[in-house]
This record gives sequence, C-alpha cells and structure tokens, in this order.
Amino acid sequence: MNSILNPESHLSSPTIGARDARLRKHADYQRVYKATRKQFSPSMTWFLAPREQNQETIPSTAPAATPRVGITAGKVLGKAHERNRIKRRLREIIRKHLHELPGHADLILHPRRSVLEMEFVKLEAEVLRIFRQAKAQAVKGTIPAPPPPKVS
Repeated sequence: MNSILNPESHLSSPTIGARDARLRKHADYQRVYKATRKQFSPSMTWFLAPREQNQETIPSTAPAATPRVGITAGKVLGKAHERNRIKRRLREIIRKHLHELPGHADLILHPRRSVLEMEFVKLEAEVLRIFRQAKAQAVKGTIPAPPPPKVS
C-alpha cells in the first residue's frame, strides 16, 4: 500500500527510521556523558558510549542493533534559526551515513559555531570521519573510559 495513504506502513519496513536513530531522553544523554570522554574533531566534539540493552530505551519499531545519534546545539551557537540550520544539516548527513556507525552505540555530536559557515561537503566528510573513528573504537573495544571521579 502507498505510504501516503497508509502513514503507518513504515512500521513494518526493515529500514532504520530517522526517529528510531535519535537519542531523545535526557537520561540517555547523561549516561553517554558519564560513560565516556569528550573527543575532538576540527569543528565539533563528540561522545561515544555502548548502549545498554534495555528494552525501555529501544523503540519498538527499531531493529535491535540500531545506533542512535544525538545532537546538542546550545544558545552559544547563535539564534534559534542558526541552531536549527546546524541541526538540519547534521541530521541529513546522519540520515545518509547512519550505516557507518556500529550497532548498539550511542553517539552525541556537539558542533561548534563554525559548522554554520562550513561547506556541506566538508561537514559531511568530517562527520563521516567521526563515524569511522567511532566504528574503529567499537570494533577494538577501546571506547574511551570516563575520567576517574574527583575525590575531595
């Protein structure tokens, strides 16, 4: 049946939906921040953590090994329309290249303001580089551990 006539037809599709591949809950963001160290690229910082296999955090429509990506865009990046543009550009790149990420992983991208003026092709290449580094770390099992807690 045509998806225009049946809006729920995508639920039975084996492809990964954009909504299934997004970090949504504050608790998930906090878990990723606590589970790993900040890593740097020229125009953004990123965090990668293995995902806990908890059925509550995985949407029922998502395949079990779907990676999830979160984007943070705080007010320091600019006005609302500028932050929205940054997020739209990143979401499109993520949508096109999500298969590059390892399954059972959560990734958070924290862009810098320079992303707003970057050429799309350069931004796409940088995000792909991050995805490949994340995949290499997951394969090796060397996802950076968080720093030790401060003892006062």
